[in-house]
Amino acid sequence: MSDKETIEASFFAAGRALDIQTLAKIIDKPKKKVDPIVQLLIEEYKERECGLEIIDLGDRYVMQVKPKYTDLVRPLAPKEVGAPMLRTLSMIAYHQPVIQSDLIDMRGNAAYEHIRELKERGFITAIAHGRTKLLQTTPMFADYFELESNDPESIKKKILELSRDQSGQSGLDQWLGRKVVAVTPMYESLMDMCGIDEYKVIKAYDPTEEEIDELADVHKMIISKGYAERVSKYYDGEIIEVGSTTFDDLIDSIRALEGVYDKIKAQDCIERLEELKERYASKALSISKRVQPATDMIARIINDLRIGVSANGVLIAPDYETSSLGVEVGKDAEILVPTHKNLDSDLIERVCKKYDAIIDGLKTLEN
Repeated sequence: MSDKETIEASFFAAGRALDIQTLAKIIDKPKKKVDPIVQLLIEEYKERECGLEIIDLGDRYVMQVKPKYTDLVRPLAPKEVGAPMLRTLSMIAYHQPVIQSDLIDMRGNAAYEHIRELKERGFITAIAHGRTKLLQTTPMFADYFELESNDPESIKKKILELSRDQSGQSGLDQWLGRKVVAVTPMYESLMDMCGIDEYKVIKAYDPTEEEIDELADVHKMIISKGYAERVSKYYDGEIIEVGSTTFDDLIDSIRALEGVYDKIKAQDCIERLEELKERYASKALSISKRVQPATDMIARIINDLRIGVSANGVLIAPDYETSSLGVEVGKDAEILVPTHKNLDSDLIERVCKKYDAIIDGLKTLEN
């Protein structure tokens, strides 16, 4: 096997970025001999009609499936077959026959379960190959997905043909199916406010391996402000940070989803939120007591309610004992405002309960 073929095989088997030093050890050559070989491979993959590409990351290189080919089998598959399993099946179909251990290196341990189920459904066979197995599609796969032949070259040709037919991003999106929005559980009700029907609910701050796999389908990720850096460890798409403390926060959150929301439903919700904001300000007109907000969150609500502020006013704080920085905020507060950790309702109701807690608390103290 030549050095070029060895490096190509290394990229395929690794399923991750490899540096020059690692490649040099594999072919047992000086590092200065490796870069020209890799550059040649990069150009060859650019020139040929291939579903793979080799990317130069500066000090590392990685072989990956071109994004436009990743999920091309999805429209042909039954809806009950999840996207992660379809990606595993597409990798098998495109690269077959593929060694199971190589596939696991690329797709992760979750692929073991995918392989088991795909075998049970009759889509693939797994033949012993030393200590591992050799995977490839079956005639049932071809029949089920209405392909003319189960011949590996015919399948690969069909995938390439479909990708060329759906030229341009919009056409590709139609073929792959509409990419969805993902939200953390806290913001699920925001989807209804925006009229967004296609979305995933994912625990983005601490996702499972399966959820990380599903993020490949996600086009926008909706999270709370301040968590973008944490989420970017798992997700490299568009991250939209939103807030939900005040009515204005909710309005801004809806507007941040322009382009994916239902325009009429979103505008109706914005108008409702603006009306609620004014209604609560009117309810607070009779309050004469001045207040002392313990946090910026409380200060913003007080500003909406147009209540006077004083250093000697009624201390109002969130209902947690200490802040994320370890500072005590609610120890001597006369009014505690519920935070999202202690609220189970939708976003609008949560905001209303915060405003109600302040108004009701101050009216009780005045009486």
